[in-house]
Amino acid sequence: MGRPSEPIAEVARQVQRLCHNIGYVIQGKPEVVRHAVICLLAEGHLLLEDVPGTGKTSLARALASSLSVTWHRIQFTPDLLPSDVTGVSVYNQQSGEFEFKPGPVFANVVVADEINRASPKTQSALLEVMEEATLTADGVVHPMARPFMVVATQNPIDMEGTYILPEEQVDRFLMKLTVGYPSMDAEAEILRTQKMGPTVTRLMPVLAAHEVNTIIEVVKQVEVAPALEHYIVAIAAATRSMAELRLGVSPRGSLALLRTARACAAAAGRAFVTPDDVKEMAPVVLAHRVILQPDAELQGRTGAELIARAMHSVPVPRSALA
Repeated sequence: MGRPSEPIAEVARQVQRLCHNIGYVIQGKPEVVRHAVICLLAEGHLLLEDVPGTGKTSLARALASSLSVTWHRIQFTPDLLPSDVTGVSVYNQQSGEFEFKPGPVFANVVVADEINRASPKTQSALLEVMEEATLTADGVVHPMARPFMVVATQNPIDMEGTYILPEEQVDRFLMKLTVGYPSMDAEAEILRTQKMGPTVTRLMPVLAAHEVNTIIEVVKQVEVAPALEHYIVAIAAATRSMAELRLGVSPRGSLALLRTARACAAAAGRAFVTPDDVKEMAPVVLAHRVILQPDAELQGRTGAELIARAMHSVPVPRSALA
């Protein structure tokens, strides 16, 4: 296909810089870091689910700190109110009118720590913001600054005092990632680099907000051949007929896979999507969007396993660029 165009080549360079910077904090997990950056480029929200101590919050903070943007961290607790997230209207005695005081959700990157510990009412306060990048308060629509990304964390083990995210809320997240334990060598490196304190506090930003927005616009120009569009739809459709699934991938999931495949291609320095981009993104984009039948859960089946089977059942297009 020849050499990549200059904008696409620049995207690949900036992605490499960003991943390298985050890698100072999240060591031994280059694929997880890369997928988190791809989620940012695809203008999506990220859900990090793993056991305590594996670096979920550190990854979220490292991503935010690597960008010269505004970011806020919200510690979700059972007594957190929706207004503690979105903001509140306060009466101004001088003007005799109510004034809206924006909450911590008004930032380029919002780190929602332990999101499943907040009540469903507080969780739902994020729905409009995550879907439309706007917030309506007292009849006034407030747009979010771009880029806008919610990075939420949750612990799947200790369920006491938690509220499981409803399907419609989980569906708002473009990706769901698990960090996992590092290798022994990576963990030893963590001990060496962080014995004087957390490295995330020493990170310097490598990209400004306008640079991120420019990259996002370049990603939107990445070519997706009709054959690959049909390939994505076929994968989604295959999940809808699986006996093990109560709910398959929706059209929103197909769109999410398309967006991330574009970002994956741009991150690799290509102006076109290949089947390999779709294959790489499908597990992290689609697995959390399917709902298993109770008996399938009892048998130990997982969403990732069934997505892999769906992909295996769909022929890969021979001419993806036709």
